[in-house]
Amino acid sequence: MITCHDITFRYPAAETPLFDGLALTIDKPGFHALFGPSGVGKTTLARIISGDIDGFTGNIKNNTNKPCLYTYNRERLPGWSSVGRHLIKTTPPGRQALREELIDHFGLTDLVGMRFAQLSMGQCNRVNLVRYLLQTFGILIMDESLANVDEPTRQTIIYKIKEIFPDAAFLYISHNVVEVARLCDKIVVFRGAHRTPQIAMVKGQNHHADQPVDKMAMERVMLEIMNAA
Repeated sequence: MITCHDITFRYPAAETPLFDGLALTIDKPGFHALFGPSGVGKTTLARIISGDIDGFTGNIKNNTNKPCLYTYNRERLPGWSSVGRHLIKTTPPGRQALREELIDHFGLTDLVGMRFAQLSMGQCNRVNLVRYLLQTFGILIMDESLANVDEPTRQTIIYKIKEIFPDAAFLYISHNVVEVARLCDKIVVFRGAHRTPQIAMVKGQNHHADQPVDKMAMERVMLEIMNAA
């Protein structure tokens, strides 16, 4: 669904490239992760894939024939607006039922009459994610989009996203190794700076709400992720 071929990118003030010939393929829909320590290029690659950054060499191909959207933690929202008014305004025609379903499952029903300025950061992040899920997309990049949201609620939201959008690809940036090991399918592990190869691929558990948790298998995946990093 996403193909990155021979990506080389250097920030203007940097002495060495952040990426040098990076190649990456996400070949099926579902929840996938970009994982690694701060400063190794997760957000930069996400913004290159979404088209927010140019000036790189190589090729990015979105094979879904639908837009790639990028949402991130602490994205700006209109503090003066109520949640309900803003979501109504940003809902495309024909998506009203989906909007109400997401509001319900994301635990936002009691917030629709409140202004964004009254919400916590975690609440704002949940509303912001709903805005993006209401749009047309083939790929949605979630750059710590559920930061400041408690773990049970994050898990519920990810399960619901998997259920409602089975044909879309999600790239989930998180520093929570347990979360990515359990909930994601393909995990792109970024190694520390100036090491080759720049990324390693790990197969995650891709757990769904109706499945039992295999704790031993998940621990093996977590160990594999940490060794790859």
